[in-house]
Amino acid sequence: MTLLVIPFFQFLFEQFKHTSILEWVAVITGFICIYLAAKESIWNWPISIISVVAYGLLFYREAMYGDMSLQVYFLFTAFYGWYFWISKKIEKPKLITNLSTKGWLLVIIIIPGLSLLLGWFMDNYTNSTVPYADGFCTSVSFIAQLLLTRKILQNWLLWVFANICYVPLFIYKHLNLSAVLYFVLILIAFKGYLDWRKTYREQSN
Repeated sequence: MTLLVIPFFQFLFEQFKHTSILEWVAVITGFICIYLAAKESIWNWPISIISVVAYGLLFYREAMYGDMSLQVYFLFTAFYGWYFWISKKIEKPKLITNLSTKGWLLVIIIIPGLSLLLGWFMDNYTNSTVPYADGFCTSVSFIAQLLLTRKILQNWLLWVFANICYVPLFIYKHLNLSAVLYFVLILIAFKGYLDWRKTYREQSN
């Protein structure tokens, strides 16, 4: 077993040596902002702005246009989420809410439809090598981010699912540091869900 583990870590080390500064910035700030979001810290929003700009440039370089466009959306939602959390903090702390049955139905309908639309567009009009995988991950992340800005509990479940999907996609695109980050983010997102669920139950009593 040891003989297998050592070459694996040597492989990771070699991969990380070739990781660009841009990816390092995107990964580190991405890790910080997700951690702060799980802690309900308003500082997750300004940190996320740095992360999405770095990832937007990175995805453009890798011809992952769905995820590049997603970063533009993330940028707008970061400013919106920042404003929304500040305004609610001034008035009254924004409570965590639960996704309704109707909300779940919309999520189930929108994600596949948006995935196919984005995948078709990138397959026909861009040089993307992963149009439908990119489109699917983009669609799940799009909805998860929207739920996060509204402090809806189930955003974390969608982030867990999205991050699971991103890991093999990043490995395929040789973005190995990002793959490691997103593996860690699976755990952070699940912890975020447990923490928010606890808070939701406490505020409901």
